[in-house]
Amino acid sequence: MRIAVGSDHAGYLLKEFLSAHLAELGHDVDDLGTHSERAVDYPEFGAAVGQAVTEGRADLGVCACGTGIGISIAANKIQGVRAAVVHDVTTARLARAHNHANVVCMGGRTVGHEVAKDAIDTFLSTAPIGGRHEQRVEEIAVLETR
Repeated sequence: MRIAVGSDHAGYLLKEFLSAHLAELGHDVDDLGTHSERAVDYPEFGAAVGQAVTEGRADLGVCACGTGIGISIAANKIQGVRAAVVHDVTTARLARAHNHANVVCMGGRTVGHEVAKDAIDTFLSTAPIGGRHEQRVEEIAVLETR
């Protein structure tokens, strides 16, 4: 699977950890930055991951900032992105299954590395489900046209 990753300085160490884990699993990881703990602004990196996903250069995206919130907001500004902040295996599974999230976001200051690894594994192994959830995802897509 092709996975785009991005973070700001506060999520850098988590991004690096998850990138190595994803590569070990055999995924093609495209690191869109940042590349150090030097202070940067997260919108650039959330948008870059979102664009990689919506343009078909990546199948899914992974983002990290201090809390995962700011970078998810930035990623969600890209039409077609459904970025979800997750904190654990349960929120990762539900974000993918119910909300058809295509970008997963976590906080480098709020989620430990092992919990993040388990959440990423769950996110990647969970398939979006249809039914009432598909209808809701379609309703979200309509909101993007307003």
